[in-house]
Amino acid sequence: MAAQIEAQDADQAAALILAAGGILEKTAGPLTLIAVVHRERYDDWSLPKGKQEPGETLQQTALREVREETGFAVRFTGFAGCVHYRHGRRPKVVLYWKMVPEQEAEFKPSPEVQRLLWLTPPQALARVTYEDEKKLLRQVYQL
Repeated sequence: MAAQIEAQDADQAAALILAAGGILEKTAGPLTLIAVVHRERYDDWSLPKGKQEPGETLQQTALREVREETGFAVRFTGFAGCVHYRHGRRPKVVLYWKMVPEQEAEFKPSPEVQRLLWLTPPQALARVTYEDEKKLLRQVYQL
């Protein structure tokens, strides 16, 4: 019985999806704005994020995914938190870092992400689709 439980635990750990992303911030006068992206495939608004590729650290995943989804090269300003949920039958964990652009860039729609909006934290809270990202924004910005 114990061996069977260990095998099930190993199967679940192997099925774990690891992902990373960012709360990309910029300032506009006195306002802090954060990037929120729209994906037509899922018809959702979310923070930029994606799955870890083999050989990447989660920090590398976050930098790559934010650049791919927003067009911005970024740098970390701190750890924001993590969320977890089930993607189908598999558990998924997403780590988020706070980030700022290293320089201005132009967003270009792609097959994955069609729109990018810069919103204040309360506006982003109202716009994002998923409750786990809403909870993260509430924690980070004390909303």
